[in-house]
Amino acid sequence: MEILEAFDATESAHSAAQLAGVDAKTVRRYVAARDAGRPVTGPSRRPRMIDEHLPKIEEWVERSAGKVRADVVHGRLVAMGFTGTERTTRRAVAEAKAAWRVGNRRTYRPWITEPGLWLQFDWGEGPRVPGPDGTLRRTLLFCAWLAWSRFRVVIPVWDQTLPTLIACLDATLRRIGGVPTYVLTDNARTVSIDHVAGVAVRHPQIVAAGRHYGTQVHTCVPFDPESKGGTESTVRLAKADVVPTEANLRPEYGSFAELESACEEFCAKVNGRVHRESARIPAEALVEERRRLHALPAAPHTLVLGETRTVNTDQTVRYGSVRYSTPPGLVGAEVWVRVAGTELVLVADLDALPRRPEWAGERRGLIEVARHRLSTPGNPRIDLAHYPDHPQDPTGAPRPPQPRARSAAERDFLALGDGARDWLIAASAAGATRIRAKMAAAVELAALVGTPAVAAALTAAAAAGRFGEEDLTAIVAHQATAAATGDLVMADETHSAQPGTATWAGFTSSKETTR
Repeated sequence: MEILEAFDATESAHSAAQLAGVDAKTVRRYVAARDAGRPVTGPSRRPRMIDEHLPKIEEWVERSAGKVRADVVHGRLVAMGFTGTERTTRRAVAEAKAAWRVGNRRTYRPWITEPGLWLQFDWGEGPRVPGPDGTLRRTLLFCAWLAWSRFRVVIPVWDQTLPTLIACLDATLRRIGGVPTYVLTDNARTVSIDHVAGVAVRHPQIVAAGRHYGTQVHTCVPFDPESKGGTESTVRLAKADVVPTEANLRPEYGSFAELESACEEFCAKVNGRVHRESARIPAEALVEERRRLHALPAAPHTLVLGETRTVNTDQTVRYGSVRYSTPPGLVGAEVWVRVAGTELVLVADLDALPRRPEWAGERRGLIEVARHRLSTPGNPRIDLAHYPDHPQDPTGAPRPPQPRARSAAERDFLALGDGARDWLIAASAAGATRIRAKMAAAVELAALVGTPAVAAALTAAAAAGRFGEEDLTAIVAHQATAAATGDLVMADETHSAQPGTATWAGFTSSKETTR
């Protein structure tokens, strides 16, 4: 300011320089900058040899929509007589692209909604989980987002077919407790079957499902995920929290039920904390939004869920003359069966079932309860895990009996511990006699020497097959006086105290020649 004041007073660069104590060229530069309307202080741009080519560079950047490479531009400039380096060209191209992006950047309007208006959903890639046959299979995450309350729903599924989509929509609507006016999603083949002149043609069955629930299904702009609003964020958050990665240190899932539990925990976490944008807890905002949601039909949409079957008393349904097993708690219930590739999918409506202990804590609505590979008549598909109390063990062997006391004497004997239980099972299997008398003698012996000593002796007797009258007393006495025993020897036909005849074998092994 002193330089400019000195120049205004003298109107001479040399005189102003002497008054301000600077060089005359500095005075001229400051005055020229002020007269041109540029900032007086700060760095100034010096003329460059590429300035005359800048209009052409801007033309190429505009024509290529900001995608042209700097080396291509440099080659064309050299052909036009430019003698500068490629580094100068790269800087000029970078500046031209930055200016082009400022003028052509897409702007985003915040998603403005009202209670009960929009529900959005999308699909995300889930973790690989062991299937019914134990092999790792691909899973998908159905992610829904209620726009006003920011309430999120994440449901894991095996496939992305139309029946699975409708089942997930039904479960989502029943979880939020109503139906919004519009449902927005991507242009998947299960929603849009074609595009004519840029207009999406709806799948007739998804239209029928929307009519059943009283909502309209809309799709976003093709290949434009930004037009779906907050669903992309729901998918990203769900995958970051549920899918095992090195970032979240989550272990691999051992079953599909574990993945369902993880999704339930994720939904409880995100719906129970304050949302950054709305500054409200989604679960509490959902209570207010339910007042604006439409009533939910009592019966789910079953047009594309397959055929109905009734679960028989043996927990199986018949499809194609083949029996397929179902989980416990569905006997007498009506389920839907459909073919998905090479598998048979069984879906049940938990809202139509009474609140049974087998389904405690499970989500309500339509849910996939079982999935089997298709079979042929005479070859039923039975999942042994569906029969936890069956006498046959899942390995094929018979289950060991479970002793249950029915009298005071039996109760006192079983109270001795696991050794008494093992002894009773082994003695019964060996056909021992006078078992009740021996049980009473064991209880009396426990009163004399203590329960731990008798329990240890019963365990040893069961392992060695010692069920005689005085065997238990002898084992207790031996364990009390002798050191710890090694491997037990079963007293059967393979072990005997009788001396062997191996020493006599030499008398008949030699051959004598006779004439």
